[in-house]
Amino acid sequence: MKDERKTAGQALPAGRTHRVRCTLNGKPCEGAAESRTLLSDFLRHELGATGTHVGCEHGVCGACTVRIDGVAGRSCLTLAVQVDGRRVDTVEGLARDGELSDLQQAFRRHHALQCGFCTAGILMSCADFLERAPAPTEQQVRDMLSGHLCRCTGYTPIVQAVLDVAAARNKNT
Repeated sequence: MKDERKTAGQALPAGRTHRVRCTLNGKPCEGAAESRTLLSDFLRHELGATGTHVGCEHGVCGACTVRIDGVAGRSCLTLAVQVDGRRVDTVEGLARDGELSDLQQAFRRHHALQCGFCTAGILMSCADFLERAPAPTEQQVRDMLSGHLCRCTGYTPIVQAVLDVAAARNKNT
């Protein structure tokens, strides 16, 4: 594999593989990707982070949501080479030391999982949202969730889970 280091504003040659180094869920990792490889495919097939799901491949459904440098984004709209040198967090990184996060526990408690296909992306958006809006209203949670398409739920259990986590976190501060 020829390692092509990327610099700002410089085009990457098509048809070649490029070394992509990033921090995935707090751990340094690297893999090879063509310049056209989507981050969602790179995560799943090259790095083995299969919790990131691919639904629509157009950035509409939200199933592929991850956090890049702490900001939620669609991995099906991001090229793998764009995360070189950056931090990427996936649903696998929410649990710590084998313990589900408070958000994951709330999803379980409120039965906000359904089939689970879109859950990973929703969890990543909710985690991002709660950091930016620690005391959200129900309408704010629903507005945030409008960026996700789920065929299995009416969203109410998800909203309840997010509000439950926000209340618990605010109670402890």
